[in-house]
Amino acid sequence: MGAALAITRRDHSAEGLRAVASKSGDGAQVRRLLALALILDGYSRTEAAEQSGMERQTLRDWVHRYNDAGVDGLKSRSSPGRMPFLTEEQKAELKALVIKGPDPDIHQVVRWRCLDVREEVVRRFSVTVHESTVGKWLHQLKLTPLQPRPFHPKKDPAAQEAFKKTFAV
Repeated sequence: MGAALAITRRDHSAEGLRAVASKSGDGAQVRRLLALALILDGYSRTEAAEQSGMERQTLRDWVHRYNDAGVDGLKSRSSPGRMPFLTEEQKAELKALVIKGPDPDIHQVVRWRCLDVREEVVRRFSVTVHESTVGKWLHQLKLTPLQPRPFHPKKDPAAQEAFKKTFAV
């Protein structure tokens, strides 16, 4: 059996730790607080760990964290997540690009589709993503898929008027 752990921090008694645990919303933190309360009650490391559903070494690590950081040191930490593919400046540039619209001579299209925007993102930022990711980015940038009807860049307004006069009913 392991010897009782030394809890050097004396902010709370065993009852105080139980009171803090009763107010916590983090289930893992509650389990850790109750294990520390058992240690303060004089249980050995093995007994306290078994009653709390953890290994002896894990309990030792939590005691060290409690001694260093107090009750807040027992909270579950969330990971920061994946780094975004584009920086905020690049997203602003992407938004301006989409609002401006494509140049038919350069981009070979008259209106943006997610596939076209994806290719432009690859060309400008060297980031390859799925076209559904581009759709999510456009949604996050508050851009809607509604677009004005495209027109041919070489249309002739005079020819259109002549056509209308020819076939007037």
